[in-house]
Amino acid sequence: MPVGLFRVCLLVITAIVNHPLFFPKENGTVPENTEEIIQKMKEREESLRLEQLRLEQEIADQEATQKALEKAAVVVEESKEEKVRWDMWTALSMVIFLLIELWRQDFQEGNWQDIGGEEDDMAVLGKAFKGVALPDKAVLASFYEKRILGTTGDMARMREMVEGFADDLLEALRSVCNRDADMEVEDCMGVGSMYENWRVRKPFVCDLIVPFAPPEPYCFRCQTWCSGDSFPPDEQGYGTIKVCRADEDATGCICDKTKLGEDMLCLLHSHVSSTRPSSEMEDLLCFKNTQYLDADQVMKWFQIAVTKAWNRISHKYEFDLSFSLLDSPGALKIKFKSGKSIAFNLTPVVQYENSDVYFISHFPRSSLAADIPSSTHWFLTFAVYERRFIQLVSKTLPANACHVSCLQILSFLHGKQCSLTGPSGLTNYHLKTVLLHLLQARPSQDWAPEKLEARLQDMLKFLEKCLHEKKLYHFFIGNGKVPAELAFPVIFQRAEPLNLFRPFVLRRDIYRKMVDTFHEMLRNMSALINEYTVHIPLAHTNGIHKE
Repeated sequence: MPVGLFRVCLLVITAIVNHPLFFPKENGTVPENTEEIIQKMKEREESLRLEQLRLEQEIADQEATQKALEKAAVVVEESKEEKVRWDMWTALSMVIFLLIELWRQDFQEGNWQDIGGEEDDMAVLGKAFKGVALPDKAVLASFYEKRILGTTGDMARMREMVEGFADDLLEALRSVCNRDADMEVEDCMGVGSMYENWRVRKPFVCDLIVPFAPPEPYCFRCQTWCSGDSFPPDEQGYGTIKVCRADEDATGCICDKTKLGEDMLCLLHSHVSSTRPSSEMEDLLCFKNTQYLDADQVMKWFQIAVTKAWNRISHKYEFDLSFSLLDSPGALKIKFKSGKSIAFNLTPVVQYENSDVYFISHFPRSSLAADIPSSTHWFLTFAVYERRFIQLVSKTLPANACHVSCLQILSFLHGKQCSLTGPSGLTNYHLKTVLLHLLQARPSQDWAPEKLEARLQDMLKFLEKCLHEKKLYHFFIGNGKVPAELAFPVIFQRAEPLNLFRPFVLRRDIYRKMVDTFHEMLRNMSALINEYTVHIPLAHTNGIHKE
């Protein structure tokens, strides 16, 4: 019995101990925690999925933006390439249009067509000299002797007579001028073809230049296009002449350039000397309300002064003196009672500093300075240096050198052609410039008298090349090889070369006329030389000089 009760109690205790509700904190919350964890895991999974979707959207947006940028860059690049292609085609079309327009102007109305169905070699500049045969040496020598050489004696006698009369006229001019108010006139100098012994054109005309200076206390201050002052391209070769007081020029006083005020006084210049009334400057031949010398005023003054001088000495001579050209201040003509006449030019000039370069007021009978910018612009002439250069080179050439003969023949032929077809833009000064360049370029022995034909061909070819390129540079300006013996001003040697053909670049009508005249001269050269050599008797040669 006791054993049975003990077993029953042990069984009850064991059942109580193993009952599931006995330890509620350890086993009772297991099912609830599992569901909460699962719920949290689901929520976490959902948030991760949403984050993934957001990131995928951002990545998609970035990719779309990148593609849009790349597409825009491609479009911009394509537009640039298209613009470049369009600009290229626009420029090309413009060039083609200009070429067509130039071709139309050159060839309209058949101006460049060859006459008589001849080959078109002469119509293309650069080929004009092809096929042109000069007369042989014997014909050229005979032509030169009969038509040109016989005029030398007449030139020498005429120079002597004109120079003597000009000196007497200028001396009378000084006597009638007011030494305290009028310009001071110096001795005249002979320049040009008559004094370089190559003129062949009748009537013979002597060119004399007369330097003049202002009265004391004034002086001339010269400014050229190459002296650092600003001159436009169409004024190259020109300069201005400012009239100023000598003491002002020497001291460089700034009282005339600044306003000193009423209570201040310049110790170098009084109030009277610093002021320049307009009437005073006009008396000094300046342009109105300026200090710049006026070429037109100089022309009027010189003509009046020459007239007064002639009235004083006219009783000494048995001829009359008159002005032959109204637009030239010193184009004078001596008329004898027999009906003969002698023409000469007495042109006022202003010396450039201490050199033999001169500012010239007017070019008589010249198209060299036909379009002067204004009356205060003066053209520079290097005629004295040109004469000296020819004299200097002549001393190194063989006896009876052919350089002057070449220039005389070419000048004669050009003059004859102009008398047939009308005036041309090409002048004797251009022909002389060609000779000066060749004299410097070729050795002395190439100018022997037996090489006349070859040197004449050289001059024609050089001139043809210049016409083709529209470039004939002034011999002295920009030429660093001028002989030191000439003492030529360095400022002009260092200047940019001056193209004498520049005016023809813009004036195509004159250029075309000049080229046509050159072509015709080449065609007619042999015929003219043979005609004036064979068909006209020698006894009449001294009376015929049409050039």
